[in-house]
Amino acid sequence: MTIYIASDHRGFVAKEALKKYLVDSAYTVRDLGNDHYDENDDYPSFAIAVVKKVSADPDSKGILLCGSGVGVDIVANKFKGIRSSLCFSPDQAYAARYDDDVNVLSLPAEYINEEGLKKITSTWLQTPFSNIEKHTRRLSEMRDLGAENP
Repeated sequence: MTIYIASDHRGFVAKEALKKYLVDSAYTVRDLGNDHYDENDDYPSFAIAVVKKVSADPDSKGILLCGSGVGVDIVANKFKGIRSSLCFSPDQAYAARYDDDVNVLSLPAEYINEEGLKKITSTWLQTPFSNIEKHTRRLSEMRDLGAENP
């Protein structure tokens, strides 16, 4: 599984630390930006780059960071086939994967310390989707929304 990761300037330091943690944990990581700190960059372009890769490769996952996590989460959820969740705790990350098969994790770099980000990410990556009927039914209902709301 490939993990695509990106952030704007507000998430840059946290992204770099999280990327190192993931590589050290033997994950395949592709950094889609920013590759340097730029206080004038904008999160949409980085979020778009990640979700396009995740959309094209259903076996991959995406991780997005910005200051609050909200902006990247909003952008990610505008794309077909993407289920992004803004997570503040390992329990929330577990539920996002187990119940909703979330394929993009959005993180608030300015609200959670490095260790917390690692715990959330680790939980999210290690949790499988439940495949319980009620959860698969709900995912189907969500997929159908795109056809009704062009």
